[in-house]
Amino acid sequence: MPRGGAPAAGGIQPGMVDKIRKMQEDMQATQAALETELINVTAAGGAITIVVTGHQRVQSIKIDPSLVDPNDVGMLEDTLVTAVNEAILKSQEHSAQRLESVTGGMQLPGMF
Repeated sequence: MPRGGAPAAGGIQPGMVDKIRKMQEDMQATQAALETELINVTAAGGAITIVVTGHQRVQSIKIDPSLVDPNDVGMLEDTLVTAVNEAILKSQEHSAQRLESVTGGMQLPGMF
C-alpha cells in the first residue's frame, strides 16, 4: 500500500474508487428523485401557477380567468411564455442545488 496518501498504481488515491462509486450511486438516486420532485412557480402577480418537475417537465398550468381576454390573446401568450421560462429556470436551479449537494460542487462532465 502506498505511504502518506500517495497515489496507488494507476494514479488513484486509496479509497477514491469507493468514493467515486458512492457519488455515482448518489447521483442516480438524486436524478430519480428529481423526476418526481415538483416546483411550484407563480407569475403575473399570482394569476398563473405552473408546476414543473426537477427534470423540467411541466405538470400543470393554472390561469386565473381574469387574465383571459379574448381581445388580447397576445398578452396571455406572452405572459405564459414568461411564466413557463421562469418555471424551467427555477427547476434547473433546484436540480443544480440537489446535484451540487452530491458532488460537493465538483463540476463533472455531462451533469448539466
